Amino acid sequence: MEVPVDPVAGGAVERKEEHCGRGRRRDPSRDDELCQAALELLAEIGYERLSIDAVAARAHAGKGAVYRRWSGKAELVIEAVGRLKGPLAEPDTGSLRGDLEEIACAFGEGGNVFETRVMAGLISAVMQDAGLREVFHQYFEKSRRQVLEAVLRRAVKRGEVAPQRDLELLAGLLPALVFQRVLLHGAPPDSAFARRVIREVILPLAAAP
Repeated sequence: MEVPVDPVAGGAVERKEEHCGRGRRRDPSRDDELCQAALELLAEIGYERLSIDAVAARAHAGKGAVYRRWSGKAELVIEAVGRLKGPLAEPDTGSLRGDLEEIACAFGEGGNVFETRVMAGLISAVMQDAGLREVFHQYFEKSRRQVLEAVLRRAVKRGEVAPQRDLELLAGLLPALVFQRVLLHGAPPDSAFARRVIREVILPLAAAP
């Protein structure tokens, strides 16, 4: 495998790291590059087709650089997904409709589209690997549901939602329908889809007497 050359130093980028002694500290920026390469490939080709060789090539690194950090692609993918920033910011516009509209708008942002493609790339493997299943749940389902629950709790305090309403059930509707759309259609949901769910499903149920 050809080793990439640093145009400034004139030496091999990866060779310098691969031949360092055990006592030498690992370059943390290399970890970031490898994780980003794994995420990009996960979004493009999915977990099944992702390989350590492909990640190393995308990051212009040697395969040994990956295996010194992670024992295999499952461990690499779990850490890479964990490095993603939170998928949804928690809005506070002063009204339930306003907060939900802000959440819907976030589905049209580039970062969220990329994260949803990463989610789509993981779907095929989550039933086979408990570690992948847990990171999928924590990052893509639980984190989104928690944002929606916080928005709904504030709406209860403002009197927009009845206190006996099942907030956990309501908050789980949008993540569940996003998952269904990705699973059945293989496409990330956009803001128009999120708005339909919010206006036709969540708001009517939240405001029902």
